[in-house]
Amino acid sequence: MTPDRPDPDALLALAREEEERAQRGRLKVFFGAVAGVGKTFAMLESARELQRRGIDVVVGWIETHGRQETEALLTGLPILAPRTVEHRGITLRDFDLDGALARRPAVILVDEWAHTNAPGARHAKRWQDIEELLAAGIDVHTAMNVQHLESLNDLVGKITGVVVRETVPDSAFERADQVELVDLPAEELIKRLEEGKVYVPDQAARAVQQFFRPGNLIALRELALRKTAERVDAQMERYRQLHGIAATWPVAERLLLAVSSGPRSARLVRAARGLAAQLRAPWLVVYVETPAEARLPEEQRRRVWETLRLAEKLGAETAVLTGQRPAEEILRYARRRNVSKIVVGKPAHPRWKDFVFGSVRDELERGSDEIDVYVISGESHDGGFSAPPPLPGPTSPLRAYLASAAIVALSCGVGALLFGRVEPTNLAMVFLLGIVLAAARLGRGPSILAVVLSVAAFDFFFVHPYLTFTVTDSEYLITFGVLLVTGLVISTLTQRLRQQADVARDREARTAALYAMSRDLAAAADEDAVLRAAARHVKEIFLSQVLLLLPDSEGHLTERAAESVTYLFDTREQAVAQWVFDHGRPAGKTTDTLPAAKGLYLPLHTSRGLVGVLGVHPTDLQLLAAPDRMHLLEAFANQIALAVE
Repeated sequence: MTPDRPDPDALLALAREEEERAQRGRLKVFFGAVAGVGKTFAMLESARELQRRGIDVVVGWIETHGRQETEALLTGLPILAPRTVEHRGITLRDFDLDGALARRPAVILVDEWAHTNAPGARHAKRWQDIEELLAAGIDVHTAMNVQHLESLNDLVGKITGVVVRETVPDSAFERADQVELVDLPAEELIKRLEEGKVYVPDQAARAVQQFFRPGNLIALRELALRKTAERVDAQMERYRQLHGIAATWPVAERLLLAVSSGPRSARLVRAARGLAAQLRAPWLVVYVETPAEARLPEEQRRRVWETLRLAEKLGAETAVLTGQRPAEEILRYARRRNVSKIVVGKPAHPRWKDFVFGSVRDELERGSDEIDVYVISGESHDGGFSAPPPLPGPTSPLRAYLASAAIVALSCGVGALLFGRVEPTNLAMVFLLGIVLAAARLGRGPSILAVVLSVAAFDFFFVHPYLTFTVTDSEYLITFGVLLVTGLVISTLTQRLRQQADVARDREARTAALYAMSRDLAAAADEDAVLRAAARHVKEIFLSQVLLLLPDSEGHLTERAAESVTYLFDTREQAVAQWVFDHGRPAGKTTDTLPAAKGLYLPLHTSRGLVGVLGVHPTDLQLLAAPDRMHLLEAFANQIALAVE
């Protein structure tokens, strides 16, 4: 299988993103495990090198912590005067954002990215000041320790026993144009600490006993190295996409698990999680939705979404792909994400099914080229992808079958008018036209009926001897066979197109709903307007009663917005909503947690934690029973959470 050409839409999106980035300033982060590794020193050395090259560099804010070596590097660099603030009788000095914008250097140094600004500043955090500088087109150099990264805050607290209050969002770190790791082994750092090159002697002694223990330093160093490696890997992926490189560059392990609707998918996910942990590699889980999969019973479709949610809980990144051939879609996605290993389940069905329906596993092995394919036990994988599900009973109404018979009768009438004027084999085209019409308008079952009736009618009325099914000229057998096969192929392809159109229509509707809500949330003037707009959209899309609950200063939920709420939001319902807020998991109707509740309650997650709870009570529970509807509701909850944050 040859790699597909780059996606033009993806390349266009990347080009637009590059154009937007070109209008912003560039952010360089000097990143380290802990204080004392030399981040500020390295930043000042870089600034002096830029100054030697004739670039306008200004020191906006630097924390030397009394280190003479660091202070010496400030000599000769222009320094921006700090902003002074009187607070409770104390004069505070801080970074002057307005002064920096007025001075407008080519590059400005702003140390301690996670710092909390003094009262009265335009922004609460220094990383917000830096965002404004970047938006103004000014390049910024800054420094940060790994414990100040928002996503690692809890983990660092468990390792060191120290809770860091000042953090930088991961989204800001990911937007950095360059991250330079400044690293020192734990032994050398402790030596520097004892020599007084990090803190003054009294502070150094306390630091060695508390935070700067060898085990802590080794763990923090590993976190910093891993985060930097993830950053470099993301840059490599971006480069491959921008330059349309389809081949995999297996410089680091990345696992992709392909799941189906089989009953043992959950076991396969857990097995893949263990394999990813052994390889210490990020992992992805994908599901390919084919037209055959779209006809699956509701129970199997629900199982798919439960499998994907389980994978997300275990730390995987999930994706739903669509296409006719699962192997091609899996390989295309794997190459785009630079996957090194693809994992599939060991088939449990008889071998003959592979010969009849084909094998996804075999197609992956033949087309994977440089990607390794692992087959593990736990899932009858190919049964979910290659072999079509059992054919359902007739889904088309009786009138569709009657209409199909009428189309064949009309074809017979047209054939009778043309009989004797054209060759009998050309009359087959009239019946073929009727088959196409039936397939396009009536569905698969009626179109198959039209195929069978057309072949029979053509033989009975227009092939000698007439009014019998006897065939004296064997050449007509070829005509019958071609008409039958062509009719079946046309009806099958037409049905697939209809199914694909239905899937595309559903996805377009979901995308339009999310876009409409995002647009209204972005236009909202304050938090109350955000909540009112969100409640209105959830009510319209899910035909439900809606509650939006936000915590007060003591962490107790209070109602902030509602739409058409008629059920009693009593103490019991409040307790369910509070449980959701306290535990960060959905509960209530249609879930396995507190299912006796009248409403369904979803937590509003952000990178900084929970900001509230969304409660819905649909008029028809079937609206939330479908997995894709539940997934859409979760997407709405994520949008609302981001807007509230």
